[in-house]
This record gives sequence, structure tokens and C-alpha cells, in this order.
Amino acid sequence: MADVYVADDDHRTARADLEIRAAQGAAALIAMGAGADVPVALIMRNDLAQLEIMRATAQAGTIIVALNWHAAAEEVSAICDDSGAQFVIIHRDLIAALRPALEGRKVIAVTPGPALCAAYGIATSDATANPEIPEWRGLVDAQAPLANRDAMRPMMRYTSGSTGMPKGVRRRGSGPRKDFEDILRRVGDEMMRLKPGSRFFTAAPIYHSAPSTLTSAALVTPDVCTIIAPKFEPEAFLATIQAERITHVYLVPTMMSRLLKLSEETKARYDVSSVEYCVSTGSPWPHDLKVAMIDWWGPVFWESYGATEIGFMTMVSSEEALAKPGTAGQMQMGCTVLILDEDGNILPTGEVGEIHARMDAFGGFDYSNDPASRAAAEKHGHVSVGDLGWLDEDGFLFITDRKKDMIISGGANIFPAEIEAVLMRAPFIRDAAVFGAPDPEFGEQVVAAIEPSDGWVPDKAEVMAFLDGKLARFKQPRIVDFHDALPREDSGKIFKPRLRKPYWEGAGRKI
Repeated sequence: MADVYVADDDHRTARADLEIRAAQGAAALIAMGAGADVPVALIMRNDLAQLEIMRATAQAGTIIVALNWHAAAEEVSAICDDSGAQFVIIHRDLIAALRPALEGRKVIAVTPGPALCAAYGIATSDATANPEIPEWRGLVDAQAPLANRDAMRPMMRYTSGSTGMPKGVRRRGSGPRKDFEDILRRVGDEMMRLKPGSRFFTAAPIYHSAPSTLTSAALVTPDVCTIIAPKFEPEAFLATIQAERITHVYLVPTMMSRLLKLSEETKARYDVSSVEYCVSTGSPWPHDLKVAMIDWWGPVFWESYGATEIGFMTMVSSEEALAKPGTAGQMQMGCTVLILDEDGNILPTGEVGEIHARMDAFGGFDYSNDPASRAAAEKHGHVSVGDLGWLDEDGFLFITDRKKDMIISGGANIFPAEIEAVLMRAPFIRDAAVFGAPDPEFGEQVVAAIEPSDGWVPDKAEVMAFLDGKLARFKQPRIVDFHDALPREDSGKIFKPRLRKPYWEGAGRKI
């Protein structure tokens, strides 16, 4: 098919040419020792170079360790050490802040383009800093395309654990797949409904599990164009849909909320009638928000419920969502779900229990540093995803609450134990409890309840200064409450439900 392209806000290239560049990149990775089964940390924002690198690693059999570019040096260092990533590919302007984590590793830099610099306010001096560090583009240019590619490996994802220590999710090599691209093509065909001539577009950060998987699926589905934006800007997003005649979109509820806040005049200015399919996943999608988007764009929306460890488990169409408000949908791609009580017994239809799921399509997984948690999560061959819910008589899943102590803000998973562990290192804090409170735009916001040490005058600015550089900004609390004594259960454990309750009263939801 003619004019099959890949694009960001700066560049547009034929998909065939991207694959050639990726083959050169694969040869470069192998030449530097980062070939098959070698973990390589990728710390980048959305741009065409990132897609090129993702395809290069696919051809070389390299394992990408995807990191959030907001992460602090301490977090990056811990993940690189745990995963064994001695190679880091990173946007050049991010190097200075993360230098302590990069020492002793082979660093490859990518110079951010004009659109990326404009979107994030990157100064020219920062975009071109550290000229002694080799540039990805130069390494690629020096290589002939790789002739015999390796099988693609899935990315290695990190999800913070309830212990506060990030856990790396490693896919097992066994199972029905010999090449992860087979799975991605299946996602593109069965889940995304891509077909020749489709144009997929997202502005969601590709370091996240869902957008990277969906973007990768678009990149390997025949005759599909892929367009990415450096960041989400509501009106610019609509303008791209109109200009590129976008057919397939990935959005999260936070983005939809911002789109709906545009004036009626602005919304009417753009034609979104080309959109045939829009999928959302990663965070709860409030029913009123869903209805408002369907009223505007039509019944083109699908919601998926999933987990980094398992994959996309359910799908629900617009029509199904309206008929069964609150449902997360029915199982797809061979997924099976069990609802279990606290003793591991399978509960009947309609009863609430802990959700356990199994999806062989994506293959099994292990945690890189926590085999005990992996073993404890599995019952009857199904793995807990930390949520409570129930199944109706038609096999539709409903999620009622979150069992594990997790905050979802703007689609990002945030684990209080990780934040609490850092707060407890502060000499002026006796104890701390972190939890989520409702946020109209991001779904949830981080709250830190702090019990001060004797003699310290509570000061939020001092708390934030202590966290700076130790935690990514999106994990840092937006609300800091000080308590003479935190409420405790008889066992001595902090009674978080009592702290959460005032924030969630009247919110109309529990998660």
C-alpha cells in the first residue's frame, strides 16, 4: 500500500524506510554488545527516534527496560541495577539530572528535535549537551542493515511493589509464541481492529505499558500508519485527528477530561468523524465522562482492563458500556478470570471477591527480585491483579474496589509504600502514611499524612525539598497533612481508611 508512514511533530518517514533504519540500528546494538537478550534501559519522551529504537531492539532481540523519564536518579539506578541494564539510551537533555545513575554504564544519547524542545521548554544548550556521548543517529548511520534478525523479545516493565521496591516483570520464554511480534499482530487485529489504511495516533507516553504495546502493534500491522505527539495538548490533538484523518486513537480518561473542558466553539472547529476506534485503559473511566465522549464522538469507544503482569484482559464497547454502566467488559484473547474469596475459594456469579486472571497469549511472567510475591499472587493457575470485583451472568466483569494499596494518577501506577519508605528516611518525620484522594483531572492525587518528630515545626516545603531528587515528580504528594498522632489499629498498623475517608466522602466512587 502506498504512503504508509510513521510520523511525529517534526518528521514523517515511510514505514519501509523506518524498518531499514531499524535494521541498521539493530546492527549497531549488536556491534556494541547489546544484542539478543541483553537489557537496555530506554529513557525517552515520544519522538520518531524512540519508535526507530523500539523497532531496532525488536530486530536485534534486545530487551528494552522502559523507564519513566520523570524518574529520579536514585530510582533509575535501582532499576538499572536490578534489571542488569548496562546500556542506556536517553534523550540528551535528561543526562545531567540522571548522571549519578549513568556512571559506569554505556550511554547513547538522542538529541531531541524542535517539537520536543518546544513542548517541554528544552533549551538548545541542554538539547545539545554532553557532545562526548555518542549519538544514536551517528551509530545507526555507520552500520549496514542487519541481514538476519532475531526474534523480538517483549519489553521488561517495572511496577512498584507493595514492599516499596520496584519489581521487574519479565516475560517467560515458554508458551505458544516464538516471537513477540506474533502477539502484537494479534493485538492489532483482534483488539485494535486495525486494517490496511488505518492511521493510529496517540500522545500518551510510550514508556507506559499500554501505549507502548498498542503503538508497537500498529508498527507491525501491515499497511498501518503510526503518528505520535510529544505530549498531550487538547486542541493540538484534535487538529492532528482532522489533518491526518486519524482512524484509531489511544486516550486515557485524564486526556478526555481535558478535551471536554474545551469550549464548544473550539470543539466544533475540528472534524473527528474519521475516528472509527478509540481505546482507553490504565485507569478507571468514570461513566459520566464516557457518556460525554460518546455523545461527542459517537459510539467509537472501547475500554480495556488489564495489568502489566498479565496484559489486556477485557474489552467493552460503547454500546455495552451504556447498557451495563460500570462494567470493565468481557474477557478477550483467551483470558480467563476467577473471583476468589480470602481462602482462595471460587465464588459464584454476582459475588464480590479478589480478581485473579490468566492470559496465555502474552506468556507467563516472573518478578525479577521478588519470587515470593510472584508465588503468593497465584491461585488455581490465575494471578491476582490486586482488585476486587464480580462477574455477572453474561460474563461481564465489574470492579468494585482496589485491594492492593495503589494510587492511579493520570494512568500511572503509584505505590504508597515506595513513597513512605523515602519519607521515613527524613530525620524530622516519625511516621507517614500515603494514600490517594480523588482528583477531577487525574483520577487520583497523592496525599501524605505525616506525624512529625519531636521538636520539628511541620513545614510542607521542607518535606518537598527532602523528596526532590529521590522520587519522580508525579509520585510526590500534592497534599501534605500533619497529624500529632496518626490513627492506628489495635495491631499498631496505621488505619489508612480513616485517613482516606474525608477525601472520598461525596466523591461518588471508591477508586
